[in-house]
Amino acid sequence: MRAVVQRVERASVTVEGSVVGAIEGPGLLALVGVTHEDTPALADKLAEKLWTLRILAEEKSCSDLGAPLLVVSQFTLYGDARKGRRPTWIAAAPGAVAEPLVDAVVAGLRSRGAAVATGVFGAHMKVELLNDGPFTVLLEL
Repeated sequence: MRAVVQRVERASVTVEGSVVGAIEGPGLLALVGVTHEDTPALADKLAEKLWTLRILAEEKSCSDLGAPLLVVSQFTLYGDARKGRRPTWIAAAPGAVAEPLVDAVVAGLRSRGAAVATGVFGAHMKVELLNDGPFTVLLEL
């Protein structure tokens, strides 16, 4: 699993003109990608990492502050553009595999007491954020 994690003041995701998920920070926006070998155990490990990652102000985590998270699925994190001009997506897991694992990350966060908003899996989404820092971290499990 991969996640691009951004420290935000606020973030939202819109589908077909309607806001489907939003947070007011400080908090984290996590764009989550899934590959073929990922498992529910790995999804839970990512949830724990996101919940306890100490990248908020004064080296605090979401768990320290009760800060919210916005989780958005993003298969393009497994795009490969090393050859040619058009990326290939073969490393990205298909929707039937990826969706339950992204859901497992969200469930893992909620089971830890996190306030979590989400996008809509497979939808064309518009993500808006105010990055704080800017501060962006790539997690790869």
